[in-house]
Amino acid sequence: MNTCSECGDKFNPYSPEKRRAGGLFIHCADCSEETSVRCVGVTGSSGKMVGVEILHFDSQEDREEYVEYWKNNSGMYKSKSCQLTKLKATPNIRFKKSHENHPNVNHKGKF
Repeated sequence: MNTCSECGDKFNPYSPEKRRAGGLFIHCADCSEETSVRCVGVTGSSGKMVGVEILHFDSQEDREEYVEYWKNNSGMYKSKSCQLTKLKATPNIRFKKSHENHPNVNHKGKF
């Protein structure tokens, strides 16, 4: 348990509320103010699991909308059912791709 430097309340810096609020480690969730938008890492659009793309967004709402779109269209949480009947249209949001890692996408398990 830490003591907040702003209000003096005791708080757990590893609690889900504090992680959602972000901000400094010395502030509780109520006093935290996160001004930056976190980046998102998603698998590449090539269909191979080795490709990774790191994306940066202008706002938290754009980030959440893109993550929801990506999870739906990539088939996440669908188990063995097909997601093709419930595809969403690409959201009209702006993002910047800061890094792209595409090793040999056609290696078929051999190096």
